[in-house]
Amino acid sequence: MKNLVILGGGYGGVNIVLGLIDQNLPEDVRITVIDRNPYHSVKTEFYTIAAGTSADKDVRIEFPDHEKVDYVYAEVSQIDSENQQILFENRSEPVSYDYLVIGLGCEDNYHGIEGASEFTESIQTIGHARHAGMSIGNLKAYGKATIVGAGLSGIEAAAEIRESRPDLNIRLLDRGATVLKAFDTKIQNYVEDWFLKNDVEVVHGANVEYVEKDGVCNNGVCFVNDVTIWTAGVRPNYLVRELPFEKDDQEKIIVNDFYQVPKQPNTYVVGDCAASEHSPSAQLARQQGEQIVEILMDVFHGNEPKKPKELKLKGTLGSLGSSEGFGEMMSKSVTGYLPRVAKSGILWLNKRH
Repeated sequence: MKNLVILGGGYGGVNIVLGLIDQNLPEDVRITVIDRNPYHSVKTEFYTIAAGTSADKDVRIEFPDHEKVDYVYAEVSQIDSENQQILFENRSEPVSYDYLVIGLGCEDNYHGIEGASEFTESIQTIGHARHAGMSIGNLKAYGKATIVGAGLSGIEAAAEIRESRPDLNIRLLDRGATVLKAFDTKIQNYVEDWFLKNDVEVVHGANVEYVEKDGVCNNGVCFVNDVTIWTAGVRPNYLVRELPFEKDDQEKIIVNDFYQVPKQPNTYVVGDCAASEHSPSAQLARQQGEQIVEILMDVFHGNEPKKPKELKLKGTLGSLGSSEGFGEMMSKSVTGYLPRVAKSGILWLNKRH
């Protein structure tokens, strides 16, 4: 019996499981999914947990139940690529694999800034988002919250906290000259205006020097605040960074056209851990997962895999609270109610799937 281990039950990993169980899997292949949590969590909505606008159960989806799929819920301590096994922190028995899919996602990149990892909240995991939500929810009236980073995650977190807690003083530290540098001017201006109208202070040209328990020091000025949320960049999971595989300048594993590690072709990488010309996103991980399913089915049946087609992403959507949003739809920049409704619809469809 050959064991396919899928390491991580995120967007890419779940899509691979769903795709494979819909196919005619060979009798000698079993699937083992390894994740720290006994459910798939909708990472794109973690900011709502931090803001307190969604219940924990709203961002959880049960893993698919199938006779050929086993689950191990544990904290991984090492990917032993030499002996082809996964080791755990509190589980003595390792899990061996014949094929491995690495989909462990990313974690915060603190860029070596003193105090950042110790004194800031994170929304990179559901556990961290829960902790951030407790910190924000427990603030007294007129408390101060600072979000570091004005990319998509920072924008959505700041807007959602404003909607959840209109009494708070909210500051957004943006390293650039404008928020959302990956988007066009129309969207940037719309988001800037939204923050102005909703009394969210945006500080451009930010350069965080260090973080303390009660404040953030930026360009020689220390802002006193009660809660600091870090959304200023990500990097692949530390277990991936430790692997002896070639990586790009963002510490992602370099893969071939079939998502395989060149020096170990029975190892596949999906999502935030794989080097790609595209920015990390749930959409990217899902599409990569779909292509890996086709590749694995060819491999399982002894056929030469077909080179996957070029990925075509459908744009990005973001929210500003519950009634406004922004994004790119059909190669056009859109703002207002429509992109917010579209994002909610996509989330609903994903949960149904």
